[in-house]
Amino acid sequence: MRAPITVQFSRPLAIAALTAAAVVSGVAPAAAHPVKPGTPSPGKPSPGVPRAGAPKVPPPVMSAFGGEQLGRPGPQTGEGAPALPRDLSALSWMVSDADTGQVLAANNAHWPLPPASTLKMLFADTVLPAVPGTASHKVEPAELTGMGDGSSAVGVVPGQTYLGADLWRGVFLRSGNDAVHVLAAMNGGVSKTVTDMQAKAESLGAKDTHVRSPDGYDAEGQVSSAYDLTLFLRSGLRNKDFKEYCATADAKFPGGPNTKGKPFGISNTNRMLSGIGGVPKYPGLIGGKNGYTTHAGNTLAEAATRDGHTVLVTVMNPQENKHDKVYTETRALLDWGFAAIGKAKPIGTLDPAKPSPATRPKPAAATTTDSSGLGVLGWTGLGAGAAVAAGVAYVVLKRRPEKRRRV
Repeated sequence: MRAPITVQFSRPLAIAALTAAAVVSGVAPAAAHPVKPGTPSPGKPSPGVPRAGAPKVPPPVMSAFGGEQLGRPGPQTGEGAPALPRDLSALSWMVSDADTGQVLAANNAHWPLPPASTLKMLFADTVLPAVPGTASHKVEPAELTGMGDGSSAVGVVPGQTYLGADLWRGVFLRSGNDAVHVLAAMNGGVSKTVTDMQAKAESLGAKDTHVRSPDGYDAEGQVSSAYDLTLFLRSGLRNKDFKEYCATADAKFPGGPNTKGKPFGISNTNRMLSGIGGVPKYPGLIGGKNGYTTHAGNTLAEAATRDGHTVLVTVMNPQENKHDKVYTETRALLDWGFAAIGKAKPIGTLDPAKPSPATRPKPAAATTTDSSGLGVLGWTGLGAGAAVAAGVAYVVLKRRPEKRRRV
């Protein structure tokens, strides 16, 4: 398999097998318990997840939550929509208007697939209110155990004290599983955090998501969908701290023994935001979250603004074997989304509780509006604000030869 699109330099750690929490699907999350990657998990297997050597086709029945067309396989658009971009290879993708909640186009929107580190958006939605940037915490060695082999890491050092803002930048910029596990400890532990994340997903209407780990590392039965990941990003943009962290291209991270205590520069692994690896920055990009694991392939959720509109695009597992394919497909779908707003009849909604313009009957009297009334750029959230320092250079740390990392 080709090397991942996002590469992390992780601090050498003797890391044990993944500690995650298995959650039985249903309306209310069940008690969680640890599982190891690759071992059977309790309960029913998640439908539609491609196994090794199995055909990569969507399940015969998918959820139609949010709109009937969203449950259909293959590309879906509405009346008046521009032609879709050519050469889209992702197993699943979706384009939405963040302000109105209208889904403009989709391909297998409810296919449950491994999410990789895009699941960290749900982690942030869940834990940010409980662990703001102003929180302070001394890291215990036990908090860094239980991460999966090859996990991405920002360089958290046991025994060192960090602000919550530092750890959150480690999550959003470097996709650091070490930072995730420390923040999970600050939230009451990994098992509690996994249970909290499942409950948060259900409260947002994310019915395809089954959480097994807080960081998105491959675990049996852990899945989400393009629809659900879009919900997580849209929810996060309502929180000003989430929005600030995901929009940060460069920052400084507190140093440890390898840097003699001096902060070192970190850059966002989201290449459409940072412009690293030869991927051009996208004009008007707000940010989002990228991910990669062996089973998930490359995943990406992005938000961008143009002419007063905010478009959300989620892409899961492009099949074309090019190093930057997840970014080129996301870029093309963002461009398409801006062209489609105001022209394409929506095929569904991110707000199923509200009437959908694609499905509601024509009333004789005045109708309700589809707008949520909350423009993304004007959204405010709870929690303390964290000022992000701009990183201007990298400090090159001693490390092992580069290996594939899961982000």
